[in-house]
Amino acid sequence: MSDDSASETTRGSDGDGRVPVLLVRGDREYLVQPGGEQGTDLGVLEVPEDVQPGETIETHLGDEFQVRRLRGPDLFHHFERTGAPMVPRDVGLVIGETGISRGDRVLDTGTGTGVLSASMARAGASVVTYERNPEFAEVARENMALGGVADAVDVRTGDLTEELEELEDESFDVLTLDTGDAPSVVEHAPDLLVDGGFVAVYSPFIESTREVVHAAREAGLSNVRTRETIQREMQFDDRGSRPSTAPVGHTGYLTIARNV
Repeated sequence: MSDDSASETTRGSDGDGRVPVLLVRGDREYLVQPGGEQGTDLGVLEVPEDVQPGETIETHLGDEFQVRRLRGPDLFHHFERTGAPMVPRDVGLVIGETGISRGDRVLDTGTGTGVLSASMARAGASVVTYERNPEFAEVARENMALGGVADAVDVRTGDLTEELEELEDESFDVLTLDTGDAPSVVEHAPDLLVDGGFVAVYSPFIESTREVVHAAREAGLSNVRTRETIQREMQFDDRGSRPSTAPVGHTGYLTIARNV
């Protein structure tokens, strides 16, 4: 087993060492736990406990599926959704701008589908994430198990703003926020974060982003900066090359600040 594979077995599992795999045939993709069973329109797939990426398994009707290793962006496509999940490029910006890595402790709120929390866990972090809606929180827990990170993500049902005093006794390396009351949480960032820790706030609107920036400055955070997250897909055909007119490339605004 390679170092990378061994690392994923340790970090990205559901607690029993098993890492989910993708079963792929054409445009069909299924995310399944080793030892599990998946029904398809081509028959039933029984996934061996010791299945490995690169192998081929057959349905009971004889149709073949390729086994692939789960990658971070796959979470966006296969998690059950309770709203609009953070898109892979924005997840990458959060992780890249804050340097989230193995051993970090992350405090998150606005769990939603859980794509960001799961991605940070796959990067090696231990995540505590708050979701107000009990039904959404339960779906997020199921998604963490599906993504193989249930042992690294603690999905809590509740309002983070009501738990701040207790959490201030803990130290987090990164604070990630995707919620309308982010400014009121940012005010407490110096008490929640270790020295040098980061805050990353995602918002779809300029008005709330402005409030976040003001709160960060008032709290004494440094290096406060905001970027619009926008990306244009390119279109290449016989007529020529240009940015595609669809889909819309804007997703939101990402504010980063540091506790120094």
